Amino acid sequence: MLQILHNPRCGKSRDCLAFATESQLEFEIINYLENPLSVAELKVLLKKLKIKPIEIVRQKEPIWIEKYKDKSLTNTQIINALSKYPILIQRPIIIDVDNAIIARDKDKLDDLFR
Repeated sequence: MLQILHNPRCGKSRDCLAFATESQLEFEIINYLENPLSVAELKVLLKKLKIKPIEIVRQKEPIWIEKYKDKSLTNTQIINALSKYPILIQRPIIIDVDNAIIARDKDKLDDLFR
């Protein structure tokens, strides 16, 4: 079953959820702001996404700017920040057994659900 990391306040995330519902696939919604991912879960997610931790960071978020911008951080430090401040994680993210995508782009959704 697919999992969707969802932020109900995010328009892109709501669009993704609507698209998934229209596609009639089974999926689980994970409100990652209420249930933050652990460091271990983030490491698994990044492996499925096939990206570096910095690529999942919302670098315009005030928390990132105030606490981390212009600092030389290791991947571990970035992952720890994402776990501590889940608002920093790009959304929505669709997770399958072996893969995951950041589903901000409608074309990615079309490829996945059609």
